[in-house]
Amino acid sequence: MVMTDVTSVAANTTSGNLLAGKNKEFLDEASILQIGAVAAAVGVFCTVVVGTEVIVDDQQLGVGTTLPIFPDQILAEGGGFAGDRVTLRMRNSTGAAIICYTKINISPV
Repeated sequence: MVMTDVTSVAANTTSGNLLAGKNKEFLDEASILQIGAVAAAVGVFCTVVVGTEVIVDDQQLGVGTTLPIFPDQILAEGGGFAGDRVTLRMRNSTGAAIICYTKINISPV
């Protein structure tokens, strides 16, 4: 299963959960997640939480203008249990809106 998102993050703001409402926002079964994320410019930081575990904590993203290419642009890997919520937030530290590209592969274990 794959979840993708392309969104513009306004200047000096933090997004809400970019995965809200997506099919696998809540995991159906124990799974391994591969998380890829890039931004169209420097200055964007990413946080990923699965259940109560922080997988990525406010880490700066690399620059890219398409969905991440795996395995080259994997930001992190983590695991989750059935019922865990996957939360993805982007923080833009610049004075201009920046487009962010995210791809998450979910593999049941």
